Amino acid sequence: MANGIIIIDKPAGWTSMDVCAKLRGILKTKKVGHAGTLDPMATGVLPVFVGQATRAVSFAEDGQKEYVAGLRLGRTTDTQDTSGETLDTHPVLTGREDLEHLLPRFTGPIEQVPPMYSAIKIGGQKLYQIARRGGEVERPARPVTIHELELLDQSGPADYTLRIRCSKGTYVRTLCHDIGQALGCGGCMSSLRRTMAAGFTLDDAVTLDRVQQEGEALLAPLDSLFRQHPAYRIRHPRVDALCRNGNPFTVRQELPEGVYRVYGQSGEFLCLSRLEGGVMTSLKNFFGA
Repeated sequence: MANGIIIIDKPAGWTSMDVCAKLRGILKTKKVGHAGTLDPMATGVLPVFVGQATRAVSFAEDGQKEYVAGLRLGRTTDTQDTSGETLDTHPVLTGREDLEHLLPRFTGPIEQVPPMYSAIKIGGQKLYQIARRGGEVERPARPVTIHELELLDQSGPADYTLRIRCSKGTYVRTLCHDIGQALGCGGCMSSLRRTMAAGFTLDDAVTLDRVQQEGEALLAPLDSLFRQHPAYRIRHPRVDALCRNGNPFTVRQELPEGVYRVYGQSGEFLCLSRLEGGVMTSLKNFFGA
């Protein structure tokens, strides 16, 4: 059975689940999951987990993500992007300098009110289901962090390109909407391309056409998700057995405390563990994955 991670450059018009369904057919396996949903209009980095590697999806969903987004000023929509119905239009009386001056206000810890067209559940219902029926409910603001916010380009009087590095849970279209509101003319997102997620970038991504041609050969091993952490290889059979059963073990070497990729005697990836006080404790056991 196919096992591993593949980074897809998601095409526009596809949902993240569409991509998973396509990969199930190509790779002939039912166990396929993705980390970090991309809306249909968005393109770019979509980490997909296949087979036993699906056990690591939760680790990929956390952490920073990076996007390149189109900001269109002068128009607000019900979806906060250009795919939605126009709610209002205003003349754009601000310029590039006004936008550059404003961006620091949206950098760092901020609060966002989730858009109605989102999968967040309130009262047991997904917001987009309520929105499609013409309804709207009050949504509490949620804290997110914009680590970096940069103006890359201006392609017209009302069209700009932004680079955003942000925390999990950030809605880039809401960021565009809020920037437009702060400028007094309204705004929405005109395009979105994710350039980084789970530590993977567009350089790691492949198209669905290429997967159709090369199949399982494109799958990266599960431990590539944790490549930022140092490796620790077990040398003793008793310790190997302890680790495979998910038990903590003592490390005799003097090593810095922190998170390690732990490998068994025969070289296979066993678990992600934390070394603290000379004891290695499993955070997640992947033996057999």
